[in-house]
Amino acid sequence: MSEFKLIKVKEGILSENDKKASDLRQKLKSENKYLINLMASPGAGKTSSILKIAQNLNKDIRLAVIEADIDSSVDAEKMAENNIPTVQLSTGGFCHLDAEMVIQGLEEVVKENPDLIIIENVGNLVCPAEFDTGAHSNIMILSVPEGDDKPLKYPLIFSVCELLIVNKTDMIELTDFNLEELEKRAKKVNPKIEIIPVSAKTGKGFEKVASWIEQKIQKIRG
Repeated sequence: MSEFKLIKVKEGILSENDKKASDLRQKLKSENKYLINLMASPGAGKTSSILKIAQNLNKDIRLAVIEADIDSSVDAEKMAENNIPTVQLSTGGFCHLDAEMVIQGLEEVVKENPDLIIIENVGNLVCPAEFDTGAHSNIMILSVPEGDDKPLKYPLIFSVCELLIVNKTDMIELTDFNLEELEKRAKKVNPKIEIIPVSAKTGKGFEKVASWIEQKIQKIRG
């Protein structure tokens, strides 16, 4: 019987991606640009949350956005309507962004010389969490209608995120969603994760999210 060689494709892909992501993170830091990777399920409120963040940021912080979708440019159009420099990445079937895709998007948005770039990753709680995009911070949004059990079902995404934004809290009285139980479950997966309840409909809580981001930007500027 002839011998064969086992090639672990996924490990090789992830290793190569991690190197590109690390290099990108250092490059952006040297340029005083802060990159955030925003992840959530479809319909959790990624686009509306970015718009609320933009409204609450200090006016001297220049924001740009990288929109990622399997298809469609609806979200990018919303950003453009609000005068936010944006590039749309069509992933052509991929359910996530990786560092190389982000690098391609950055080639366009850096022309606007932003201080802050937010990636709106493909709507998904699984694949995006597996790939390092080169971001300085990972943030996820969980909406109230999704339920408070998601840390039990999708622990990886909670483990890689620094901040959990709990959106649609204006609906909480209409559901059996338990914010305390969610916090307990999220902290069990990631004791360091910070949690900010918000409502993209009313705008409540986004001043805290903007403040959190501004503190991160200040740290990278030294």
